[in-house]
Amino acid sequence: MPSRSADEVRREFLRLSDRINAVKRVWNHQVEVLAVTKGFAPDVVELAIEAGCTAIGENYAQELLTRVPILDRLGDRRPTVHFIGHLQTNKVRRLARVVDVWATVGSASLAEEIAKRAPAARVLIQLNTTGESQKSGCNPKHAVSLIERCVEFGLVVEGVLAMGPTSGNEQATRMAFEVARQIADDHGLAVCSLGMSGDLELAVAAGSTQVRVGTALFGPRPPR
Repeated sequence: MPSRSADEVRREFLRLSDRINAVKRVWNHQVEVLAVTKGFAPDVVELAIEAGCTAIGENYAQELLTRVPILDRLGDRRPTVHFIGHLQTNKVRRLARVVDVWATVGSASLAEEIAKRAPAARVLIQLNTTGESQKSGCNPKHAVSLIERCVEFGLVVEGVLAMGPTSGNEQATRMAFEVARQIADDHGLAVCSLGMSGDLELAVAAGSTQVRVGTALFGPRPPR
């Protein structure tokens, strides 16, 4: 069972929108709330849609596959599905019919496999802008070559995705987000997916066009 009711999720979505609007007055861009369903029961997908979300993000391949029946049942109300977790190339084939946006492309080998299984797929380049070894993504210095390889493979590069530092240091977070925003600007990419619940304001101030939130919408995740 989800941690929150439909009314509670709707209320939290409105609160998130208020937080975003309070910051983005200095920018004139839309900010999408990507509902992260990781760890929750499949029915949170419907709760997200009812609250006003039009896209969901999933971190784990096997967990996303459990969402397929409900996604199919939603028909025209089906949200856009973003894969936002670390992805091994051997999982791509099973996910090809489910994923609409492959948001964590950090290597040419993964890009090539996605192109093979889902030609002309929409992708985001995942950047490791903090230099932390435990984080996935390509070094920003290699972003240009990875973007070029994705285009060569026939993929549609829509933007970039990045995370702030594990420490949560405000200055370091701001710098990490600014690097990603600059790369998006340099290449004319529309999507800049930065920030989660805890650093949402910093992300939006840096020019994020998408924030990834889970517990802020649905409440505490059940133990795995």
